[in-house]
Amino acid sequence: MPEFRRVADVSEVPDPGRTLVEVDGEVVALFHVDGHFYAIDDVCTHDGGTLADGELDGFKIACPRHGARFDVRTGAALSMPAVRPTRSHAVKVTDGGVWVALGPMAGPGAFLSGPGATMPSGATVSSSATMPSGDTVTAGGKIGDAAATTGAASSPPAGTAAAAPVAAAAAIPAGAAEGAVTEEAVREWLKEVKDPELFVNIVDLGLVYGVTLSPAADAPDRLHVAIDMTMTSPACPAGPQLIADTKRTVGARPAIAAVEVRIVMDPPWTPDRMTDAARDHLGIF
Repeated sequence: MPEFRRVADVSEVPDPGRTLVEVDGEVVALFHVDGHFYAIDDVCTHDGGTLADGELDGFKIACPRHGARFDVRTGAALSMPAVRPTRSHAVKVTDGGVWVALGPMAGPGAFLSGPGATMPSGATVSSSATMPSGDTVTAGGKIGDAAATTGAASSPPAGTAAAAPVAAAAAIPAGAAEGAVTEEAVREWLKEVKDPELFVNIVDLGLVYGVTLSPAADAPDRLHVAIDMTMTSPACPAGPQLIADTKRTVGARPAIAAVEVRIVMDPPWTPDRMTDAARDHLGIF
């Protein structure tokens, strides 16, 4: 079981404030909010960016890269584009110092939390660790506590209903079904391509910037389709799969001879590009 390590003096971190500390060789973001200390990994689970440099608003820290927000008390992911929590750590305050013990790694049941977010059946959230003495230590340490302490984990509001799934893609326009392939038809086909983490199609996510149709060089009676699309971040781990699925989905149509996917990072993707259907599915209001 990880041991508590003294990482800072209480006076070193203003309230509100944050600092980076090292615990057993790992970089941890330490927060001081409303008289309590909290510790989470300094890692945005969306693309691996640092969190400590982001904007701290109460108990919420925003990733400076794409705006994903996390609860500093529990590590819970509160907003897109992050869907998995970052790891939280046990904290105690004693003898004028702040002590941190590394928490367990997030398991496969990690999920987006917050209003409107859905949870796997039977999943639970806990940010507490057990000390060798058998006392329970929460993620927050309060000044003046002799050992471990206060700082309760937050959980989704009681009675929050599961968000409805994104509506099924509309039927392909009649003209496209009869062989007249259009940009609109291609966009409808692309609704079959879904982000493997968010389970929302790439059109509703706002990843498709443009579609260009032209006669194929080696098959003039068929089409070459060029698709300009982006990713939620330059290091998006789902990128290769989304590109492959896009080529496969569009290329499977008889009228298509070749599919070219061009990744565009300017302008960068932001959550504002999502449709209302995607926002409803992800619990973003």
